[in-house]
Amino acid sequence: MISTLMNSGFILSMGMFFTIIVVGLTSSFPPVLSVALSAANATPLIPAMSAIPPTGALFAAFLGYNPVQIILVGLSPALPATIAPASIATLTSGAWFPTTLAQAFMPSLVLSFYIGAGLSFVTALLCVMRVDKYEEKTDGTGRDGGSSADPQEVSGEKT
Repeated sequence: MISTLMNSGFILSMGMFFTIIVVGLTSSFPPVLSVALSAANATPLIPAMSAIPPTGALFAAFLGYNPVQIILVGLSPALPATIAPASIATLTSGAWFPTTLAQAFMPSLVLSFYIGAGLSFVTALLCVMRVDKYEEKTDGTGRDGGSSADPQEVSGEKT
């Protein structure tokens, strides 16, 4: 029974923490992406890049995949032509997209760690408050009041 509850708790906690991260990314990724595109002198790409779903961006970064290249290929050739080649090279580099995503991801991750630490603290307090119900008796008897003799001595076996 305890292992079933623990497994259910693990699944619930992973779901809760992943939800916190996705909700945080959903609210913070589009503005961070707009600022990063403006800093890279690629403001004409802001509407097209805003179409990246935050969860898709997260999994793309986990898998080492850069969705910027695919988006640029799917645009009309006239739009990327208005952007400097150095800016395109910056956007398609292996570091730009993960760095941009990290700026939106880290606050959500920190929040989920703080919530996890708070829940652990509350759990520890609850455990301390219940410790007297589970203490063993110190007079040599077990919980059931019986003898705490070694089972091998009682059975007569010698090792």
